[in-house]
Amino acid sequence: MRANRKLWAAATVCVAVVAGVTGCSQGDDKAADPFAGLTADAIAKKSIDTTKAATAFRMNGVGKADGEETTVDFAVDDKGNCQGTMTTPKGGKAEMLATGGTSYMKGDDAFWSGTGEESGADEMAKAVKGRWMKMPAGAGEDEDDFCDLKKIVKDMEEDTPTKGLTREADADVDGTPTAVLSKKEKGETTTFYVAKDSAKPYILRVVTTGGDDPGTVTLSDFGKAVTVTAPPASEVVDMEELMKGAS
Repeated sequence: MRANRKLWAAATVCVAVVAGVTGCSQGDDKAADPFAGLTADAIAKKSIDTTKAATAFRMNGVGKADGEETTVDFAVDDKGNCQGTMTTPKGGKAEMLATGGTSYMKGDDAFWSGTGEESGADEMAKAVKGRWMKMPAGAGEDEDDFCDLKKIVKDMEEDTPTKGLTREADADVDGTPTAVLSKKEKGETTTFYVAKDSAKPYILRVVTTGGDDPGTVTLSDFGKAVTVTAPPASEVVDMEELMKGAS
């Protein structure tokens, strides 16, 4: 499951987000607008460069792929630490964390049942039995991407438009004033919200409506280190050992 890029590239507005984002006038006071005189494209480029330089952030999102909804909520930093949760279209939930070059995943039965063929998924659930599955670095591309800050921001840069944008009416995101930029292309509208901060114009929210994969992603806690403690050995199942036993 490529949660980070799928959600970033395909963000959408849900009812709660629409209700919580309050529009406000940009006004004529240029001193209050750190982006006065900049085009929407220039603001987008500035925000991407700033967000790319973040040493850590929290990412919360909901998106659809092929009509099925997935949610993620996790924090990640540039030291390889990551901690969060995800839910799957079938209602399953999994916790994920990474530290010291090793990733761990702990899913409920509904999560494992959606990972493959029913018989194999049942065997996996029985083998794990509510414990953490240990996954060495490189064991799974999607899991590695989920907890790799550099890969996340690289995907973000590739998937965020920087040309042909229009600046809309300003809005607030969780109480922070933002400049709102949007682009419509091939039946899909991408909108993202940039903090009106001359020093740190982070991207705070990305939304896509229409298209095949609508969803929304919100970023917060920029620069906040992620403290992760590996689970005790008694609560861990080694994926490599499971694979050997299955062969």
